[in-house]
Amino acid sequence: MPTARLLSPRHWLSWTGLGATRLVAKLPRRALMAIGRGLGHLTTQLPGARRRVARRNVALCFPESSDAERVQLLRRNLADLGLMFAEFAFAWFGSDRAIARVPCAIEGLQHLERCRAQGRGTLLVGAHFSHLELCARLVSQRIRIAGMYRVMDDPVFERAVLQARLRYADAMFTKDELRASVKYLKHGGTLWYAPDQDMRGKDAVFAPFFGVAASTLTATHHLARLSGAAVIPFFHRRAAHGGYAIRLEAPLENFPSADITADTARINACIERMVREAPEQYLWVHKRFKTRPAGAPPVY
Repeated sequence: MPTARLLSPRHWLSWTGLGATRLVAKLPRRALMAIGRGLGHLTTQLPGARRRVARRNVALCFPESSDAERVQLLRRNLADLGLMFAEFAFAWFGSDRAIARVPCAIEGLQHLERCRAQGRGTLLVGAHFSHLELCARLVSQRIRIAGMYRVMDDPVFERAVLQARLRYADAMFTKDELRASVKYLKHGGTLWYAPDQDMRGKDAVFAPFFGVAASTLTATHHLARLSGAAVIPFFHRRAAHGGYAIRLEAPLENFPSADITADTARINACIERMVREAPEQYLWVHKRFKTRPAGAPPVY
């Protein structure tokens, strides 16, 4: 039951939104995705700050593309945001039976199974795509995983979403729970983590991302160093047929090294490869380059 604090009138709008999200998630998947595409169409028509951020990111990361190509990518990306709402709702509150019917092809499970047979923890390094939550749940049908996440600003949604995630995940760790995350990995657990957002923390270095200096969290290096876990790149994308394609690559060799900046650059290079496979599905609306090197002008 929710606490009395969360039942106060100032949270009623959040409860209404949460109820609507739960109802939408119970729709047949075809209807749910149609709603997502409709929302995406509206997103492409509306101006806004996030649209400007996405346009700037696309221009920075694809300087070799023509103006027309970047406009088309931006249009497809904004349309994808509607599908993101549908997929997040479905991932959080869809039934196990409905999730099991989603077409999903997974490659590379043998890399994970080999690590598990050795009793070694694994760190699945992914990125913020529109379907990240759904693909994490799809993977959890085959292997038990935990996740690292950022606490939501809205306490009503934070409580409900955390409860939903814990129904299919081993555990959920906030970015501040490093010790618990390391302990989980040391015991042979599999932890999903996406280090591709600019969190303006002190544990970050500048490393290239699409050729642009990006403030990047160093947690991947530290988690691997402290736990001895293997680091496996975790690719996922929405396929043309409407299902999902997930790929686990071989563990990174000689990781971590003694050079934390070089290790962070390797992780950014992996994430860049992920993005290039499905650039329209990446979360370009995030201010990836808001933190700048000393003396560098702002880009937003």
